Amino acid sequence: MAVLALLAGLLACGAASATDVVIEAPNVVTISPRLVTSGQPGAKALAGLAAQGFGAVIYLAPPTVSDAIAGEAEIVRQQGLEFINIPIRFGNPTEADFQSFVEAMARLRDRKVLVHCQVNMRASSMTFLYRAIVLHEKPELAYESVARVWSPEGPWKSLMVSLLRKAGIQFEPY
Repeated sequence: MAVLALLAGLLACGAASATDVVIEAPNVVTISPRLVTSGQPGAKALAGLAAQGFGAVIYLAPPTVSDAIAGEAEIVRQQGLEFINIPIRFGNPTEADFQSFVEAMARLRDRKVLVHCQVNMRASSMTFLYRAIVLHEKPELAYESVARVWSPEGPWKSLMVSLLRKAGIQFEPY
């Protein structure tokens, strides 16, 4: 009850908006009313996604990582949501991983989607690339959601630059 009272108070003060999503997870970033990225939500947070209007979850880490939620796919599917796992190896993201993400997003285009990984590094990066390359959003604006979480380097920065250049987009991730 205290949490509900706090949320009501925040809404009354204008500190939250209709597009804000309340998910207990690290680095939650609301991209739009239909697209949210985050780090790993707990089992309770996952179990409450349908009540928040979500229709699907895309999980971008291998389910064998140490802080993965056991039975996440079942928790999500029991609510009638679609669950997709694209097990991106953090040290080796590939163009094929991005293509799998693009295909998943295309299939889920009519649903509210949570894209997550462990800390929102994979999720924010793949979502940025999707927004810039597929949705043709201004990369400077789309990248703000990545910069809120981290500054990609190594294989992630290389993948971003490569895919952006391939799409004819001159933007340098920072």
